[in-house]
Amino acid sequence: MSNEDVPVRRRRARYTPEFKADAVAMVLDTDRAIAEVARGLGIGDQTLGAWVKQARIDRGQRAGLTSDERAELTRLRRELAKVTEERDLLKRATAFWVKESTR
Repeated sequence: MSNEDVPVRRRRARYTPEFKADAVAMVLDTDRAIAEVARGLGIGDQTLGAWVKQARIDRGQRAGLTSDERAELTRLRRELAKVTEERDLLKRATAFWVKESTR
């Protein structure tokens, strides 16, 4: 297999919050098309479209979970996973000690 046959994995680009806010403002405040702004900034129009959609939700112009609500939901899901794991560990430990104490 030659190097030409190996698929190249692209790294996901990271954008600063300031860059995202400026890009969204270019769309919402100037009524320019998402595709036009995205092309000018060298980013994907789907990426910018997702940012614009979330900004509209955050501004109350569209229904959906705000950024703060999404962050809280993510935090709560992580916390639930941790608590569930701890509970399951305690169940196994209790079952082990009950079994050991009856011997």
